[in-house]
Amino acid sequence: MKVSIALIGVLVSLLCVTSCSAEKNNKEWRVLDSSNTILLTLPHGKVVIELAPQFSPKHVAQFKQLVKQGFYDGVTFNRVIDGFVAQAGPKEDSEKDKSVPLLAMESNWSTDSTWSFTKVQENDFYAAQTGFKESFAVAYEPTNVQEGTGKAWLTHCPGVLAMARQNEADSASSHFYFVIGQAPRYLDGIMTIFGRVVYGMQHIQAIQRTEAIEGEYAVDSRDYTAIVKMEIMTDVPKAQQIHIEVENTASSDFLERIEKRRHRTHEFFYQKPPPVLDVCQIPLRSRLVK
Repeated sequence: MKVSIALIGVLVSLLCVTSCSAEKNNKEWRVLDSSNTILLTLPHGKVVIELAPQFSPKHVAQFKQLVKQGFYDGVTFNRVIDGFVAQAGPKEDSEKDKSVPLLAMESNWSTDSTWSFTKVQENDFYAAQTGFKESFAVAYEPTNVQEGTGKAWLTHCPGVLAMARQNEADSASSHFYFVIGQAPRYLDGIMTIFGRVVYGMQHIQAIQRTEAIEGEYAVDSRDYTAIVKMEIMTDVPKAQQIHIEVENTASSDFLERIEKRRHRTHEFFYQKPPPVLDVCQIPLRSRLVK
């Protein structure tokens, strides 16, 4: 059965009334804040990262401070597992590693009756609801329906940037990782996500894997991918800055796109799959600002 555009419009309206009234606007694109944007230069290309101080302020603040110091320049990606993560950081227990203060978890936050987000799915495997908040994939769990309170957290979709840690909860410092494979959602809520790749994901995917399959020679550490330079975009010479706009996940255009994707309205789908939509299966668009 085909879903008409009119029906999609009705669904979008209902979705917005119930989940995003405070966020809705008609701007399709959002310009990134250059002071919270990172330019990562790898040997094979450049990557732009949007940081999320609104969700993980202490992690973002410490990360930016380390970036300004040139802390990560020359550091290698020393734990890169195909289909999982690409992790970088100084040698463990080195003086450089020990010089960075430990961070307390910022893996989730409490919400009140004024909090809103663009809802994508009910009864997700790992949460009551999933959706988007300011272009970041989020999960949400109500704690008191009558009072409108709850708990929310960022989700481990491909391309997110998170801080690694030891076994103890509050033991993160400087080691970070990108998700490069299927979404490891079982890490949601126990790790701190503080950013996401918005440009150059193909270069993240091209980072040298450090794990060899059984029977192959171990990967020589001299072949590990090293960070050439990492800079806050405002510190990059203007001629070399990369300015990005990202899809506004609170816009009516985005809501319509969600519904089309949920119901697979394209004629290619001669047989319709169930109307289930994983929040990590919605690629967010970005574009260069000329």
